[in-house]
Amino acid sequence: MHDFFVSAVAFIVLVGVMVVVHEFGHFLVAKLCGVRVEAFSVGFGPRLFGIKYGDTDYKVCLLPLGGFVKMTGENPGEVSMVPGTPVAIQAAEKFRDRGASATHTHDEDVLVEDPGSFMAHPRWQRMLIGVAGPFFNFVLAFVLMVVYFTFINEVPDIHPTKIEWVTPGSAADQAGLKPGDVIAAFDNTAHPDYEKFHELVGDNSNKTVPVTVDRSGAIVQATLHLPSSTDGLHDDASKAGIFVQYTQSPIQIDQVSPDSPAQRAGLQSGDKIVSVDGHAFHTVLPLVDYMQSGKGKPVTLTVDRKGETLLPIVIHPYVQDGGWRLGFLPGGPEDVPLRAEPMTFSSAVSESRDFCAENSLLIVNVLKKVLTHQVSVKQLSGPVGIAVAAGQAVKEPYWSAKFGLAAGISLNLGILNLLPFPILDGGLILLLIIESIMRRDISLIVKERIYQAAFVVLVAFFAFVMFNDFSKLQIFSHLKP
Repeated sequence: MHDFFVSAVAFIVLVGVMVVVHEFGHFLVAKLCGVRVEAFSVGFGPRLFGIKYGDTDYKVCLLPLGGFVKMTGENPGEVSMVPGTPVAIQAAEKFRDRGASATHTHDEDVLVEDPGSFMAHPRWQRMLIGVAGPFFNFVLAFVLMVVYFTFINEVPDIHPTKIEWVTPGSAADQAGLKPGDVIAAFDNTAHPDYEKFHELVGDNSNKTVPVTVDRSGAIVQATLHLPSSTDGLHDDASKAGIFVQYTQSPIQIDQVSPDSPAQRAGLQSGDKIVSVDGHAFHTVLPLVDYMQSGKGKPVTLTVDRKGETLLPIVIHPYVQDGGWRLGFLPGGPEDVPLRAEPMTFSSAVSESRDFCAENSLLIVNVLKKVLTHQVSVKQLSGPVGIAVAAGQAVKEPYWSAKFGLAAGISLNLGILNLLPFPILDGGLILLLIIESIMRRDISLIVKERIYQAAFVVLVAFFAFVMFNDFSKLQIFSHLKP
């Protein structure tokens, strides 16, 4: 019950902030364009309190699940007319090219389309309003990561530096390095810790450096040629074939993917992989590299389940994303010591830019894999999955998980809303582009049918994703075959 409460509160706060920021983007650009905003609401449902300022009701509502912006005339078929004062008539004439109309009955009785209406504004302004929400989500993600890297930036505080795995045939393998070696000196720097080691790797890109390792008490000298692609900022000593051990705990399975080799072999959430073919892997990356070098041959797992060692489990890996996989999501290691090492502002900006670039297309890639049958639709997660992840991030003792999750969700919320699907911002923008090419409005009846069909599809998809989410919860695991 405690975990459920933590996850629920974390979800409400996280998604609430993301949606309010998104809606604030629409609100701000609508105001700048002169569109009348009738309401800016934090939450949904009955109004609790607020203030009316100008034309806008700024309010807080009962249900704290995001918020919304209500603009005059934003819905298809919603026509807003005002009495034809000279100012209103003049404003209506300004938007005549966008269909602003005037109805004359008598000289003193004139109705004109409300110049503050969303539909009365040029299409390019409506496009700006549509794209403003996703853009603010991108800005939020970038700012969050700049703050994290500038003031926190937790890095592994690991000493000594121990090699967990060496890629067969790699530069490290050719240098004679082996799993279990402890780095005693690297490029004449004695006993470098985790961060210093990767910094030296990046500094010596495309160079040959001396390496001294402690191999079970014996001192071994070697020379290692580092590839030109190594970059110390991204901990990619793996390009030289070196995977550093930074936790003592075994790989823990957080979630088993449906219809995967792991599920068929009987692996469950909470299982710990003690060894793979006798190799004690502690993180997923060296395990993936090991399976890659084996080119998909079956692997034998020793698994710990609630303190009991299971019989050896043989699994046949499968190909996904160009590499061999077993079909599970790992839990984060719990015993990794971290220390704060804030970056300079310029470095933080650069690192934040890279983070956003690497994480901005996750949802697009997932949808692409689903449509091309590379990934089962059963692996999709929705609000419940986000709530579980948010709850786990809250319980993490470090800030990296919290900032990373918030920024990642904000990025993908922006991308999701830009997809060219009716009801979403991207669908609005697509229709406006089509109308601009046609140089006329799409029929109101056609628009209504498009939105109705899109609504049905979206509700059905949401229900399916919610069912997937609930079926993955631990309390329903006994119902699975």
